[in-house]
Amino acid sequence: MLLTEFEWQTLLLSLKIATAAIGFSLPIGILTAWILARCQFWGKPLFDSIVHLPLVLPPVVLGYVLLITMGRRGVIGEWLTQNLNISFSFNWQGAALASAVVAFPLMVRSIRLAIESIDIRLEHVARTLGAHKWRVFLTITLPLAFPGILMGIVLSFARCLGEFGATITFVSNIQGETRTLPLAMYTMLQIPDGEHSALRLCIISIVLSIISLFLSELLNRWHKRKLAG
Repeated sequence: MLLTEFEWQTLLLSLKIATAAIGFSLPIGILTAWILARCQFWGKPLFDSIVHLPLVLPPVVLGYVLLITMGRRGVIGEWLTQNLNISFSFNWQGAALASAVVAFPLMVRSIRLAIESIDIRLEHVARTLGAHKWRVFLTITLPLAFPGILMGIVLSFARCLGEFGATITFVSNIQGETRTLPLAMYTMLQIPDGEHSALRLCIISIVLSIISLFLSELLNRWHKRKLAG
């Protein structure tokens, strides 16, 4: 049951891409969730729809949109390459970007529900006592929304580990660079007698998901005990 070199490489690359995707999207996700939960403005339904659009669009469509916008000859990607020497094409950073886009709605939705469940009167009291809105956000809103933030991270991380369509469309299937667990499973299924290797990769994916959910539950219980104490 020891992992082969190929499996270790694929596993570590998948964890690296998922971690980078979460690290990049978490601050944006928290801000977006707070805007949707606490702000009222013209066009909010349209903004909400755009944020959650990756939930309903086929992943291949998302990958193609990323290709024509963030690729080396894309609308944004060409400028980034020429002026900042930043490229998302055919590398692990592009795979992380694709995973972040696909998982972003799950993160926002979990955090938004957590913020909406907080009694807004607590924030109003803090403001009337002279606390700045950013201090209220950092000392009241974020701590109380921690379980929802944690759940958003876990769901997004699991979604990143399972991302396939947008990744293969945007950055292809390159061994050691963009070939994550789902892409490796797909590759094994395309070669003769590769079913056994695909099954092993499938088991690895299931174990990773179980571990993520287990750790999330432990952290959530620890946070509840801390608040109760």
